Amino acid sequence: MKQKFYLFTCAAMMSFQVKAQLVYYDAVAFPLFGKLSDKTETRYERLPASLKTITRPAVWELGKNTAGLYIRFASNTTRVGLKWTLTVNRAMNHMTATGVKGFDLYCFIDEKWQFVNSARPNSSNGSNEATIVSNMTADEKEFLLYFPLYDGVKRLEIGIDTASQILPPKQKLPRPENPVICYGTSILQGGCASRPGMTHTNILSRWLNRELINLGFSGNGQLDYEIAEIISGYKSSLIILDFMPNVTAGQIRDRMKNFYFIIRKKSPVTPILFIENPIFPQGKFDQTMQETIKQKNEVLRKEFNSLLLSGDKHIRLLSSTEIIGTDGEATVDGIHFTDLGFMRYANFLYPYIKMYLDK
Repeated sequence: MKQKFYLFTCAAMMSFQVKAQLVYYDAVAFPLFGKLSDKTETRYERLPASLKTITRPAVWELGKNTAGLYIRFASNTTRVGLKWTLTVNRAMNHMTATGVKGFDLYCFIDEKWQFVNSARPNSSNGSNEATIVSNMTADEKEFLLYFPLYDGVKRLEIGIDTASQILPPKQKLPRPENPVICYGTSILQGGCASRPGMTHTNILSRWLNRELINLGFSGNGQLDYEIAEIISGYKSSLIILDFMPNVTAGQIRDRMKNFYFIIRKKSPVTPILFIENPIFPQGKFDQTMQETIKQKNEVLRKEFNSLLLSGDKHIRLLSSTEIIGTDGEATVDGIHFTDLGFMRYANFLYPYIKMYLDK
């Protein structure tokens, strides 16, 4: 009897071990979205290699953060796992590790993108492994995998069941043609979403089923002209300029029009949305911040009105009054957005973007 029990136990353990195995595939085999150029120094970064010796070092390094990038694939697997190696393994005191350096998996079901689960970082050396989901049905599904917001990725592998297939996506969703290009600051980059799928550009991409390009550079959305050049050279449906928290009133006067004219050289009629500086909750108490934001928004409106007078009918300025609500509950530190803030921001921008895409 003991021998039979021992054999049964061993067989069960072997069965469990076989079931627990995942086969991993290098993610280079699957299409990558969210970047303007494939001519990058490595695959998983945002800026073309040609800017390495041109743009400011801070902008170049932030371009290696993978905010807004995502991979698409299809599989009939019942489980999905990830292995990934980070470039920095960054830790931040006001943002979750999953938002900084984890991944989010979504599945297209019932004609919309549905959150599946996150791959949470779990190591001190930057090499991570996580099972995202188990016990799914074995029918073929379409998946979308969002990259980390504030770190870089050296290598990524996707794990599936041994008997399953992993294939390129069957559907071209979100639609990649003529994407929306977004330029801005740490908030645009995703600070401080709890997970990658919750930054507003990724939320809007799912709602609209259209690719959005995230050119957010933390602390460095300062109207660098070389960024305007790469924006101008890409065929887009809409350009959103959301740089205000990172610039001074003087920079708005000195650089905004030049930045705009560079874009207009190659994109003469592409709609451009300018967005005022958000009214940060901290500004209700910090009088210096409140006055600075007021002055900057006044300068922006003046410069924008001069562009209107020049005859450009394809620009619009959005007031920041209702961007994240008025209850003061939408930020983690009085400035950077929580998931609540990003959801409110997405709701704010959605009708404007949809209007231009529908045209």
